[in-house]
Amino acid sequence: MSALATALAEVAPTAERLSRLSQRAFQNPYTAVEWPATVDPELDWFTSPEYVSLYGTEVWSGLDEKARRRLAFHEAAGFYSLNIHGEKSLMQGLAARLYRSDLAAFTGYLHHFLDEENKHSVYFGGFCTRYARVHRTRQLPFATERPRDVDDFLFFAKTMIFEEIVDHYNRVQARDRRLHPLARFINDSHHRDEARHLAFGRQLVGALWAAGAPWREEAEIRADLSRFVTATWRDYYHPDVYADTGFAEPWELADAAWCAPAQREHRRRVSAKCLRVLAAAGVLVEEPADAF
Repeated sequence: MSALATALAEVAPTAERLSRLSQRAFQNPYTAVEWPATVDPELDWFTSPEYVSLYGTEVWSGLDEKARRRLAFHEAAGFYSLNIHGEKSLMQGLAARLYRSDLAAFTGYLHHFLDEENKHSVYFGGFCTRYARVHRTRQLPFATERPRDVDDFLFFAKTMIFEEIVDHYNRVQARDRRLHPLARFINDSHHRDEARHLAFGRQLVGALWAAGAPWREEAEIRADLSRFVTATWRDYYHPDVYADTGFAEPWELADAAWCAPAQREHRRRVSAKCLRVLAAAGVLVEEPADAF
């Protein structure tokens, strides 16, 4: 019996409960939202100002309100784009695990998980293709041959890390009445599904780690996850976002924003819950230094 199958047996009651909740929360992404014909990037907020990647920097202080809103609009497109790329990888990983013989009992919930991630991409892609563009990802995939149990653990652990950070943004922006109703809807819809995914992921990652002896003692696994935290955050400081906003030196600005003290503290605060979950499970024993 694989480590994943052992861990899934432990979380089976949670998976069954979440499957029932997913059925009750089923949503048609093609009818749930009415897309405005146009939006005005300088009139409405599309990202909470405090969650714009230049917030707290000298550049932000020098922008007028219209320029701040324009930047926040492009930041929304950048945020939705990194979700598109992240969920594309997530859907590939989920699809590869569908109907695996050792996971047959959990195929039902994996189907819900996959379906909901696809719907999220419809919303994120709908915004980007109608009003902005889908930005490229800065993360490069690296193929590494690992035992299947290790690969399963890293897949679900990275999924949880990515979703924990994204969901923090979703929760804040879904409640922010300053934002355009469309931005609040997209963030709220994503958060409602992600709450279930995270309940599953937190429990599964802990169970997988506990079932993973002896490879869980390998320092490289922890180092891989620490690098992933940093790489995930790097995408929030995207030169293409700054270029679309009209900044002359977007790459230099991305590096300056990454190093800004206010942004270092922002990343540490937003990551805190995710890191507590990983620390409680014994996965990460120290803060990813490069991320903060």
